[in-house]
Amino acid sequence: MTKFTFPESIKSRPIYGTLEAREGSAHLLVADAHGAEALLEVATPEMMAKAHIMYIPKGEDFEAKLRALKPASFYSGPSYAAAEPRLLKTLEDARMGLQVYLAGTEGLMGQAMNAAMAAGIPYTAIQTEHRGSVARRMQCVHCKGITEDVETDPFVCSHCGLNLFVRDHYSRRLAAYQGVCIDAEDPGNVPEPKGIYE
Repeated sequence: MTKFTFPESIKSRPIYGTLEAREGSAHLLVADAHGAEALLEVATPEMMAKAHIMYIPKGEDFEAKLRALKPASFYSGPSYAAAEPRLLKTLEDARMGLQVYLAGTEGLMGQAMNAAMAAGIPYTAIQTEHRGSVARRMQCVHCKGITEDVETDPFVCSHCGLNLFVRDHYSRRLAAYQGVCIDAEDPGNVPEPKGIYE
């Protein structure tokens, strides 16, 4: 899958790079869906000898290729929520020199980056590469509920039902973009939904 070039935006919006193999005492590679392609491109036999791969397929079929890399350990799970306890334990047990590679959707990378930084992993030891869906993880600023995989603007909050405008403002603390009621002053006056980057 080709990489998406994000349009210029406000300063809070994350900027993603390209994963590069680095020297490290261990390597933690976390990806979802097409993020596996980035892991396949960065992996080296030396890295895999001391690597832990965590993969969330989201309907994609890269598991056999990732396992063929022969990482020191491998986990595949149905969702970030299911993988999170294992991720937190891996980060808790990490020693100095761990390199972290995050690839795939913005929602996965944001949440995994928060977990790594909370565990004391330096920001400079964490790399990110966006691959696949451009859907956003959105927080409703009114009810504080999180809606995953938002692809259209406006969208309906999955918690309170308000029609929300998809803003570019990104909260690193929440690993989510912010959505604000689009028809607060004129209830029912909601534009036709379109793709976020249309």
